[in-house]
Amino acid sequence: MSTDNRKQVRKVLIITLLLNLLVMFIKATIAFWTGSLSLFADALHSVTDSANNILGLVTNHLASPKPDREYPYGHQKFDAIGALGIAAFLGIACFEILSGAIERIVGGTQEIDISPSALWILLIVLGINIFVAFYERRVGKKIGSSILIADSHHTMSDIWVTVIVIAGLIGIWQGNIWNLPIFPWLDVVLAFPVALLVFRSAWEVLKENLPWLVDYMAVAPEAIHAIAMEVPGVVNCHDIASRGVIGRQVFIEMHLIVNGDDVETAHQITEEVEARLQKRFYPARIMIHVEPPAYKSEHISYSEGIGSRE
Repeated sequence: MSTDNRKQVRKVLIITLLLNLLVMFIKATIAFWTGSLSLFADALHSVTDSANNILGLVTNHLASPKPDREYPYGHQKFDAIGALGIAAFLGIACFEILSGAIERIVGGTQEIDISPSALWILLIVLGINIFVAFYERRVGKKIGSSILIADSHHTMSDIWVTVIVIAGLIGIWQGNIWNLPIFPWLDVVLAFPVALLVFRSAWEVLKENLPWLVDYMAVAPEAIHAIAMEVPGVVNCHDIASRGVIGRQVFIEMHLIVNGDDVETAHQITEEVEARLQKRFYPARIMIHVEPPAYKSEHISYSEGIGSRE
């Protein structure tokens, strides 16, 4: 059974929520002072960071790995649903950034007043974002939390967004000093790669969590078949199916043909198969249907044309 790490996840989410609120406030304040569209887009991205942390806290409360009467397979899909919520927030942020840039192109640019002190403050904000991203990713990988890993992707995109914005604002600052009219357009132009990075983060989150929600194959049936066939007493196995995500929770079902004349011998062989599969794909819940030696099947999995090894 999967370990319940929700307390650790909740602690990380609360810490990152407080830091993200601080980052959001600083970016929004400087964007208001300077009139920078790219920095406003960055601040909007930080709003989604905070919203994601709140969403993560809610889904983490619901995502118990322990089965019960109503949820016999556990509640961990709530964790993946929370990650999809993060992807939705990223999509909204991408749309807002692009629409704002198009409005500036149609309506014309506005003067941006940026100072060295504001740039130094943004560098401090960048340092906070870097800490949050690596902190969430390290803990998420350690305890196998999809919500933390998804949120770290979001924060990592925020780092690149902030780097691009700071680079653009430095260019605008220098342009103001040398009175170069082309530099105010940097603010609008840079909004487009920012939106692209946000969209890429949304895609990464979707790609990691959709297999869990749609019950995509977790382990190749040939790999499960090979492990089972190494156990003495196993004649063959077929109709192998798996779902879940390796490292988070895997469910494996299979039919096993054993060379045992009594229930106790068949049970011992089955227990050994379960132990080896558990060791290889932990945490896993394994269901094995035992069949007599005389039974034959030509299919390892539910795909047509895959032969058995007899």
